[in-house]
Amino acid sequence: MADMDPTGGLWNWAAASSLPADRVHGALAGALERTVGPLEANTGVLCDVYHVGGDFPTVIDVYLAPENIAEATAASAVAVRLGVEIILPDDSLDPGGFVLAAPDGSLTEVVLDEVETDAGPERRLRRDRPAA
Repeated sequence: MADMDPTGGLWNWAAASSLPADRVHGALAGALERTVGPLEANTGVLCDVYHVGGDFPTVIDVYLAPENIAEATAASAVAVRLGVEIILPDDSLDPGGFVLAAPDGSLTEVVLDEVETDAGPERRLRRDRPAA
C-alpha cells in the first residue's frame, strides 16, 4: 500500500469531483492541523489546486508536506472531510498503480489509465488491483 511511512516534500493527489481550491485548502488544513495556502501564500504548507478532465478532475499538489504524517493517512482524512474519493500514487512499479482513499476513510489499491494532456494528467477506468 502506498507510502505508509511518513515522508516530506511533495504529495500529488487527485479528487473525483470538481472542487474549489479554498475547500481543498480547508480540508487539508483540518486534516494536518496546520495552516495551508496557495503557492503564492507565505504559509507552512502550500497547495496548488487545478482542474483537468477524467474521472479525477481536481489535481491537488501539496508542497512542504509534513514529515511526521504518512501521505496515505493524510489523503484518507482529506477524503473524509471532502466527502469524495482521492487517489494518490502507490509504491509499486506499476505506473497505473494508485491508492484510493474513500470518503469512509478506507484505502484500496486500484489501477488507472493515465493520459498526459496540455491541462495535466487525466485518469480514467478505475478498477481494483487484482490480488497477487
